[in-house]
Amino acid sequence: MANMNAVAKTQIQLQIANRLGQVFEQREKRPLEISPTGVSEIDRVLNGFPRGAITEIHGAASCGRTSLLHSTLAAATSSEETCALVDCSDTFDLSSAARAGVSFDRLLWVRCNSNLENAFKAVDLLLHGGGFGFIVLSLADMPAKTLRRIVSTWWFRFRRAIENTPTVLAVVTPVACVRSCAAMALELKNEGAVWPRADSFVAEEGQRAPTSKSEPWSSHLWLVPANDRYKIGCATVHHSHLLQALTVRVNRERPLAGSDRTVRFAPLTRLDSIR
Repeated sequence: MANMNAVAKTQIQLQIANRLGQVFEQREKRPLEISPTGVSEIDRVLNGFPRGAITEIHGAASCGRTSLLHSTLAAATSSEETCALVDCSDTFDLSSAARAGVSFDRLLWVRCNSNLENAFKAVDLLLHGGGFGFIVLSLADMPAKTLRRIVSTWWFRFRRAIENTPTVLAVVTPVACVRSCAAMALELKNEGAVWPRADSFVAEEGQRAPTSKSEPWSSHLWLVPANDRYKIGCATVHHSHLLQALTVRVNRERPLAGSDRTVRFAPLTRLDSIR
């Protein structure tokens, strides 16, 4: 009887193996590899984005998501990596990306005309097709209510497809929605900004202070240093450099060691990497 049970078990295992192949075999884990972001402050703390995993970048409008995205794409394309940008809302600015140093010869731009389903299908095809070192899913201009309704099966599918590959998948959103499927989550927050001709600016804890009107009206922003809630910036900083005055919270989840850090950028130090 024992021999018959052993034979039956072996036959069942062979049938499953013939039908499903190596689906249930455990994959050998690759050593953790990192892709630099091109922003020295972030690379100093994180070394970059993990390959073979999902990185989520979320924050409100004008928090620096675009600056960080352009810097990362510029660093990847300058390293001769093939990149892809799945732009759900068709908001990718070519001129700003060019000024940041993005090489369009190595960038595939997929425009989805605000069709969320097409965007996810495009990412799925890119991940399973392979050959890309850096893939970005930009959902930055999608409503938060819509993003919270995204079924988790998409994120689990992406996580499974990207594991043990040299690809980085960065998801840019206004609110956190990837949840536990993200190996790393970066939350971007403004420290404060003010127009030169404004009567007051928003400081920490709702404090208000008058601004200088000596400078002419321009499209530049004045940045409020994090360590001085009343001090007015002594120089203007272009919008593309707004990332300098942000707080980035890093929440490392699976498969990285857990941590929660805050990085504050020097408000008047120019970042050459995103010029």
